[in-house]
Amino acid sequence: MARDARGEEPSASATQPHVPGAAASASSVENAEREAHWHTAPVTLDGRTLLRVRGSASYPAERRAAGIEARIREIAADRDTPAGAIRVFESDDMSLIVAGERRIMAVVEADASVEGLRRQRLANLHRDAIAEAVTRYRRDREPRALLMSTAYSLSALAALAAALLALRWLFRRLVTGLELRYRARVHDLGIQSFRLVRAEQLWRGLRSGLSFLHLLAVLVLAYLCLQFILSQYPATRVFGERLLSLVLGPLGSIGSSLLSALPSLVFLAVLAVVTRYLLRLLHLFFAAVEHGTVVLRDFDREWAMPTYRIVRLLVVAFAVVVAYPYIPGSESAAFKGVSIFLGVMFSLGSTSVIGNIIAGYTMTYRRAFRVGDRIQVEGLIGDVTQIRLQVTHLRSPKNEEIVVPNSILLNGNVINYSTLARERGLILHTTVGIGYETPWRQVEAMLLMAAQRTAGLLPEPPPFVLQKALGDFCITYELNIFCDTPSSMARLYSELHRNILDVFNEYGVQIMTPAYEGDPERPKVVPKDSWFLAPARAGASLPGEAQRRPESSG
Repeated sequence: MARDARGEEPSASATQPHVPGAAASASSVENAEREAHWHTAPVTLDGRTLLRVRGSASYPAERRAAGIEARIREIAADRDTPAGAIRVFESDDMSLIVAGERRIMAVVEADASVEGLRRQRLANLHRDAIAEAVTRYRRDREPRALLMSTAYSLSALAALAAALLALRWLFRRLVTGLELRYRARVHDLGIQSFRLVRAEQLWRGLRSGLSFLHLLAVLVLAYLCLQFILSQYPATRVFGERLLSLVLGPLGSIGSSLLSALPSLVFLAVLAVVTRYLLRLLHLFFAAVEHGTVVLRDFDREWAMPTYRIVRLLVVAFAVVVAYPYIPGSESAAFKGVSIFLGVMFSLGSTSVIGNIIAGYTMTYRRAFRVGDRIQVEGLIGDVTQIRLQVTHLRSPKNEEIVVPNSILLNGNVINYSTLARERGLILHTTVGIGYETPWRQVEAMLLMAAQRTAGLLPEPPPFVLQKALGDFCITYELNIFCDTPSSMARLYSELHRNILDVFNEYGVQIMTPAYEGDPERPKVVPKDSWFLAPARAGASLPGEAQRRPESSG
C-alpha cells in the first residue's frame, strides 16, 4: 500500500482500490480486518511507552508503530522544532498530529473506538504524550544531564567496590570465626566403625556453602549497580529496565519446565538409583569371583572384571533405552538432531578405539597371556605389567615401558615364553659353526659341558644338541637347554655363551662362525694362560656370574 507524499501511514479508513478478482477474497479480507481490529502495538521512546496504535490486515500495528516512533525521534533530535509546535489538525475523517509542517500520525475513528474515546480527545492525549516525550528526550541528552549521569555512575562503581571489599572482609571473618569455634567439634559421621562422611568432607561442604552465598551476594550487588548505571543514560535505559527480566526470564522458563517435567524427573531419579545399586551388586559378585570366594565352573578368575565391564555396559545401555522417552525434550527435533550428530561423530572418531577395546576383550578370553608373562609381539619383547581395555603395557628387559595397542596384539603373532615354561620349561637355544675336522661327538660333549656349567637351568629335562646343517665349510650345532624363568633369558644366554667360549678354548677347538675363508696358520683360540689378561683378574667373577641380575633386566 503506497504512502502519501509526506510519508504518513495510510488512513485506516482508506478505500481499497478495485482489483479484478477482489470480490472472491472479500470475505477473507474482512475476517483479517476483524482479527486485527483489537490488536495494538506500543510506540516507545527511550524505553518508555507513549501510546498504542492499532493496525489493519494490510498495514500491521507493529509496522505503523515503528513509523510513528521514527518520526517522533526525528523531531525530538531536531532542536529547531520546539515541543510547543506539536499540535492537532482536525479534518472531516481524521485528526492529524503535526509538528510544524511535518506530520507525525493520524488518528481515525477506528483508533478512538479501540480506546473508547472521542477521536478529538484521543488525538489531544496523544499530542500531550508526544510533546512530553520530546521534551524529556532533549533534556536527558543535555551535556549537564549526561555529566550528572556519569557522576552518579562513577559513584555507584565506587560504592560497589567498597561493598565488595566489605563483603569479602565479612565472609573471611565469618569463616575464621567458625573455624576457631566449631572446627574442633566437627567429627566423622558414621555407624559404629564404618565412616559414612569424614569430618573434612563436612567442613569442606560448609565452606562451599559459604562460598556460594558469597558469590550470590556479589552477583546481586553487581546486578543492582549495573541496573543503576544503565538507567542513567537514555540510550541504555531500556536495557536497564529489562535487565531483571533478562535474568529472571530464563530462570522462570527453566523452573516452569522443571515443574512440568517433574514426574519424568522422578522416574529418571528412581531409575538411576536402581541402576546404581544393581551395578554395585554386580561389582561385588564379580569381585568375589576374581578373589576366588565364588567359583564358577569353566570360568577363569581373570575373566571376572572384563566380564563385569561388559555386563555393566549392557545394564547402562538398557537403562538409557528405558530412560530416553522420559528425558525432557527428547521428542524435540533439536534433541534428535544433536543425538544424530553426536552418534555420527562418535562413529567416525572412535573406529580405532572400539577396535582396540574389542581386541582387548578378545585377547582376555583367548587367554593368550596374563599379567607377569614374558611375550614377544612385532619384534617387541617384555613382561606384561597391565592389561587395559585399549592397550597393554609391557616392561622390556631394559626396564622400558612399552604400550602396545590391543589391535596389534590381536592381528599380530604373539609369542608367550611363560605359559609352557611353568609346566614343561622353556627351551633356550644357541648355535655354533665348527669345522669338519673336529669330531662331532667332541663338539656335542663340549656344548653339554658348557650347559652344565651354566647356573639357573633345569636339570630335567637334560640339555641336548642338534646338528642343524652341514654347510660348505662347517657343521652348525644347536645347543638346547631348559629353564623355568623366562625373565632371565638374556642373563642365561650371556652366561651360556661365556661357558661355550671357555670350553672350546680349553680343548683348542676353533669356532668357524660366522664364515670360513681358509685355514689359518694357528688355530683361532685363546690359550689358557691368556684367559685373565688385564684388566681381568684370576678368580674374580664377572658381573652376573656370581648372582642373577634383577628380573627386570633379564
